[in-house]
Amino acid sequence: MTLRLVLAGLGVRGRYWAEVVNRSPRAEIIAYADPNPAALAAACHRFGERPTFGSAEAALAAISDANALILANPPVGRESQVRAAADRGIPMLVEKPLALDLNDAALLVNIAERACVPLMVGLNFRYLGVTIATLKLLAEGVVGTPPFARFTYERYRDGNRPDLNKYPLTMDQPMLWEQSIHHFDLLRYVYGQEPVSVYARTWNPAWSMYESDANVAALFTFGGGLEANYQGTWQSAWAEPHFEWRTDCTGGVISQRHQFGELRYARRDDPALTPVDLPPHEQWITETTGLFNAFADTILDDKPLQCSGRDHLMSLAMVQACAVSSRERRAVTIEDVLPQRARAGTSEIH
Repeated sequence: MTLRLVLAGLGVRGRYWAEVVNRSPRAEIIAYADPNPAALAAACHRFGERPTFGSAEAALAAISDANALILANPPVGRESQVRAAADRGIPMLVEKPLALDLNDAALLVNIAERACVPLMVGLNFRYLGVTIATLKLLAEGVVGTPPFARFTYERYRDGNRPDLNKYPLTMDQPMLWEQSIHHFDLLRYVYGQEPVSVYARTWNPAWSMYESDANVAALFTFGGGLEANYQGTWQSAWAEPHFEWRTDCTGGVISQRHQFGELRYARRDDPALTPVDLPPHEQWITETTGLFNAFADTILDDKPLQCSGRDHLMSLAMVQACAVSSRERRAVTIEDVLPQRARAGTSEIH
């Protein structure tokens, strides 16, 4: 058995998905869906001719032998797409964020769960070699256990570039929902703790091209007692990007200096950081392949679902709590922003 996929959404992420699926021996794309005729034509030219449709719903209605769906389209208007797949018993891999509102995301999760259909969220950063290596350092106790951490992400994201999606320019809280969601999910995943509360501020610099806030500063408290200080921006005043994720542990530090690599650690009295060997990495392909393989394992080999929609709700709650905290200028308990239908089930953090 192979995965016979409908690929819906042929923008930036959709093109990476097409590349990853075309390289997989366990899957093939059997139809493209996108409202843009030019995007459909470009996909056929680059990745091979396939039937084309203006929507995921139309593709699923016409293709009777599809057994998987990738939604790589913007995170709006997904209810009818998820319902169409759920009604046909078709597993879904959906790009993050699942929705731009926690209630909407919880609705999508419940639709899939009622139909007993796997819904996986595209959290590809969990599958980076550097993420896996960090998990190993912590699991082996190389520098002890982590009581506090600092996560810094600074980037000048030119939202007008032709190779970037345009919808973030006008959406509410674009940095939080489109970028920080990855980082918040990594904090939960790597530390194996659930967030309890946050105090956050979001704002926009004077030169920002985004209508809503592109800067985020937040202090999270986690259930295991860990405190994490987060700062992220899409509108840095310097075009050169900067990334640093430092974890201070009981016996030393773990330091990641690039979002795709450069992992080091030091014990308290070491004179220098020790580099950690990482596997080769093809940006946007290697980690997306890891994510896709996990999706295929669930469908073809009946392995447990990773990055489930249910688990994703807690990471989205961190986003929503930050927005509420900034708006109301107070600390927010994560539990307080979770809708009732988002509370059932268990998470998948380590």
